[in-house]
Amino acid sequence: MADNKSNRPEDEHQDDKGYTPASPVKRTLAWIALAYVLIFLALTTYFFYTGTMLGNLAPLLTVPGLIGLGALALVSHKSTGSPRLGAAIGLSLACWTLAAFTLPIGIVGLLSNFGR
Repeated sequence: MADNKSNRPEDEHQDDKGYTPASPVKRTLAWIALAYVLIFLALTTYFFYTGTMLGNLAPLLTVPGLIGLGALALVSHKSTGSPRLGAAIGLSLACWTLAAFTLPIGIVGLLSNFGR
């Protein structure tokens, strides 16, 4: 009579690793990447629809990264404790301020494509 290997008592004590959720930092990076994917999808769709490329978009393309970097500093502090709270808040405010100043420049650059 052969023992069934799955019914052994030592198998009951093993932990099932299963699903491990991603860390908050990885989730924040995934949201930043999703924003860039949607932007590049829109740029590609515009190119295929009109046959022309949009120019002067560099300032506009920095905005999701700046916003994401500010959020990443706060999420990283909250989840790991590094960087310190003052540094995390300072970096976040600096990034969001730069994003606020860069956004109008990027919008003007985007609109310059349509003024022909």
